[in-house]
Amino acid sequence: MNVLETGLPGLRVIEVDVYADERGDFRETWNARTYAERGLGVDFVQDNLSRSKPRVLRGLHFQNPHPQGKLITVLQGQVYDVAVDIRVGSDTFGEWHGMKLSAENSRQLYVPEGFAHGFVVTSSEKVLFHYKCTDLYVPEAEGSIRWNDPVLDIDWPMEDPVLSQKDNHAPVLENIPEERLTFEGV
Repeated sequence: MNVLETGLPGLRVIEVDVYADERGDFRETWNARTYAERGLGVDFVQDNLSRSKPRVLRGLHFQNPHPQGKLITVLQGQVYDVAVDIRVGSDTFGEWHGMKLSAENSRQLYVPEGFAHGFVVTSSEKVLFHYKCTDLYVPEAEGSIRWNDPVLDIDWPMEDPVLSQKDNHAPVLENIPEERLTFEGV
């Protein structure tokens, strides 16, 4: 397993070891000891699985209070995954990182607390999207940032995604009160 740093502090790409033969393959997607040895010593309290059709975009979502760190794994299909630093006071506040995650490339993304997160399905098949969370889902703490915020200028690989009403009407980052965002060193 390789853990790669991104340009955003705490946001990491994990290249999982895959053991393949003529029968198929095997990969370990979480082992507390192994991940802690590589700098990801976090406690997860909730697992989520979403299914999404092609062209569906979910996000950009966050929680505050009760920010969630997320370990993301795509089990079927492919997405373009995005994390945005919304830690007030961070040197990288408002910066984003995007990458392809798929069942084929066996990569995971660890999104730390204090980031907004979203993805768009880029495969022609449904996606099974699994993520482990460091805090429980708290509906009243949920927040969203508009996926196509012109200041963030995220380079989504799709111009006309399928959106929920909530995501379609989310505010841009600059219109979200600072107290709704997280603070550096959450």
